[in-house]
Amino acid sequence: MIVDPKNIIFVSVASVWEISIKRTVNSGRMPISGVEAVQFFQNAGYRLLDISPEHAARVESLPPFHNDPFDRMIVAQFLIEPLVLMTNDKMLSRYSDAIIFL
Repeated sequence: MIVDPKNIIFVSVASVWEISIKRTVNSGRMPISGVEAVQFFQNAGYRLLDISPEHAARVESLPPFHNDPFDRMIVAQFLIEPLVLMTNDKMLSRYSDAIIFL
């Protein structure tokens, strides 16, 4: 789905935020910076999905399947937009049958 030119690929700003925080806290665990990640996503032709007030408010009504605030934000965005969410985090697939676990 990612390589199909007919599909528009979105990356949540929450992912960039998480990369930036992890890079700051422990640079050995995060090989790229938030700035580098944004550049990569833009060069790949991906669109960045901003966080809206509706996204932020939707987080509070999510079941507590996952405690990571960034992942919960991404799920809220997916549910509101609606978009297809592809993830390798099996816990996230509990939020919807439409989430694709890789």
